[in-house]
Amino acid sequence: MIRPAVPADLPVLQELEMASGEPFATLGMHAVAEDDPPTLEVLGEYVAAGRAWVWAEGGRPVGYLVLDLVDGAAHIDQVSVDPALRGSRIGRRLLDHAAAWAVARGLTALTLTTFVEVPWNGPYYRTLGFTFLAPEEETPGLRALRAAEAAHGLDRWPRACMRAELADWRPLSD
Repeated sequence: MIRPAVPADLPVLQELEMASGEPFATLGMHAVAEDDPPTLEVLGEYVAAGRAWVWAEGGRPVGYLVLDLVDGAAHIDQVSVDPALRGSRIGRRLLDHAAAWAVARGLTALTLTTFVEVPWNGPYYRTLGFTFLAPEEETPGLRALRAAEAAHGLDRWPRACMRAELADWRPLSD
């Protein structure tokens, strides 16, 4: 069900991003819920670099993950799943795929930035083996990402960087 994203998927990825943002409104995080999705150009850059994957059902993406490389780690830039499929482990399987991709390239960690208190963000990633980084543990690239997020207004809610060591990663077993 996981395959590389292709250019024809990009408008659907934008739709998924907007839909997956909607639950943030229930927490009063309307600015997050209403934030614009990545542009087709930005998503296309991930596709061209071979760092974008989708979970497809019936040929149509219902979840996606895009990955950057930040300071020698595979950085989860975004993972989004259709909210109607919440709890189906699609996001987890996409994360497992990203971890396997990173290991195959000799990378030793996954990183991400996340909302600390949103149940499907920080607390969820902790259950997968990610740990919060103290500000002094953040790499220069992660600090730059956090600064960009703060400039975008995301620091209105507690945010942090997280890291998972791939030597300790345990993929979901079916």
